[in-house]
Amino acid sequence: MELKQTKIKRKRGVILTSKGLQRLQKAILSCEIAENKGDRLTLAELGSRINVSTKTLSRLWSLSKGVDQKTLKFCFSAFNLKLNQEDYTLLSEEHETKSSSLPSESLFTEENIGQYSIDKLKKFLSYPDRPVPLDSPLYIERPPIEELVYGEITRPGCVIRILAPRQMGKTSLVLRLLAFGKRQGYRTVNFNCCQIDDHSFSDLNKLLRCLCWQIAQQLGIDPNLDDNWDEELGYKLVCSFYLQNYILQQINSPIVLVLNEVDRFFEYPHIAQEFFALLRSWCEEARQNHDWQKLRLVVVYSTEQYLSLDINRSPFNVGLPIYLNEFVPEQVKELARRYGLDWSSGQESAQLMSLVGGHPALIQLALFYLVSDTITLEELMQEAIANGGIYRHHLRRHWIKLQANPSLVKKYTELVTVKQSMTLDPMDAYKLESLGLIRFDGDRILPRCELYRAYFQKQLSACI
Repeated sequence: MELKQTKIKRKRGVILTSKGLQRLQKAILSCEIAENKGDRLTLAELGSRINVSTKTLSRLWSLSKGVDQKTLKFCFSAFNLKLNQEDYTLLSEEHETKSSSLPSESLFTEENIGQYSIDKLKKFLSYPDRPVPLDSPLYIERPPIEELVYGEITRPGCVIRILAPRQMGKTSLVLRLLAFGKRQGYRTVNFNCCQIDDHSFSDLNKLLRCLCWQIAQQLGIDPNLDDNWDEELGYKLVCSFYLQNYILQQINSPIVLVLNEVDRFFEYPHIAQEFFALLRSWCEEARQNHDWQKLRLVVVYSTEQYLSLDINRSPFNVGLPIYLNEFVPEQVKELARRYGLDWSSGQESAQLMSLVGGHPALIQLALFYLVSDTITLEELMQEAIANGGIYRHHLRRHWIKLQANPSLVKKYTELVTVKQSMTLDPMDAYKLESLGLIRFDGDRILPRCELYRAYFQKQLSACI
C-alpha cells in the first residue's frame, strides 16, 4: 500500500503585530531617554543590547520577514518586557509571499523575475527619465538600505537623511518608503522644496506658512492658517504650535513627512539657519512629547551642506544617515538580466562601467537602448566618446547649467584636463557635486565618470 505524503507548510517564524511593535518601541524610547540622554540607539547598539545581529533586527523592523519566537523573546526581555501572545503572529511561507510589505516586491522578486518573458517585461521599458515605478522589476535594491529605512520609519519620532547626487535613485527609494508607510497605516506628506517660490526664501513667515499649508492639504485637513497663526509668538514657534496643536492632534496615526531637495536652502544662508534649527527642534521634542513622536521626518538632499551650522541646531547630525552609492558590477549585471540581456560573464558590464561608472541613470539609459535594438554596446561606447551619443541630451543639460556659472566653467576645465587631483573652493565643490559632475575619492576630487571627462574636455577646450 502506497502511503500518501502530506505536504506540511514550513513555518517561517513570527512577525510583530501593531500592538507588539508599539509596546517594544515605547520601551526602547524610554530606555533611550533614561540611559542614552535621549539620543537614538543605532541598529548596531540595539543588536548588541539584545544579542542579535543587525540583519535579524532589520528583518524584525520590516514587519514582513519572519524571525523565530525565541529571538522575539530576547528583544522584549532586553527592555524588561514579557512577550505576550497578542504581540506577534505566526508567519507561514504562503503568508510571507502574499503579505510582503516591501513595495518593490509587489510583483517581482529576486526569485520570480525569471518567470516573466521579455514580452511581459516590455511594458516597463519606457524611456528612463523618471523614478522607477513601484511595480517595475527594474528597481535594483542596494542592501541593506531598503530594510534599514523600512525598519527606521516604524520608530517614533525618527529622522532619516537620504543623501546622493542627482539621478542616483533617491526619489525611487522615497517612493518605496512612502508606499511601505502607507501599508502600515501611516499618513504621508511628500514635499518638494523646489516648489517654493524664490521670494519665499527671503521671508521666513511666508516659507513656513507655505510648508504648513502643504502638509495640511496633503493630509486632507483644512489649513485654516489665519485662525491658527499668531505671528507675535515668532514664526518658528507659531509653526511648531500649528503642527503640534492643529495637525498632529487631528491625526492618530504616524505621519511620514518627506522634505525633498532641502539643499535648495543652502543658497539662502540666513533662512537656512532658521529653518534647519526648527527641524532640529522637532527632533528634540520627539524625545519627550507623544504628539511629536507621530512625526517621522525624512530629509532628502543632493550634496553635503556647506553652511556652518551650530552642531546643536543642525538636523544633519541626527537620525539614520543613508548614502546612495553607485551600482557595483554585480548590480549592473543583475539589472541587465532584468532587461533580458545575458551579461553573466561580466565583460559587457565592465565595458559599460569603464565609461559611465555605476551611475544608475546612465546605466539604465544604456540598457534601454540596447534592448531596443537601436545600437550595439560597441557603437554606444564609440558614439558617446565622439559626440555624446545616447547621452547627448543628458550632457547638454549639464553643459547649459555649467555655462550659467563662468567661475565653475574655469574650475571644471582644470578638473577634466589635469591628471592629478586638485582642491576646490568648498562653494565650487558644493555646486559641482550638486550638479552631479564630480565625485570624491578620499580627499581627491575627480570628474564623475570617464564620459564626463571626455565630453567636457572637448566642449571646454573649444571655448578657450
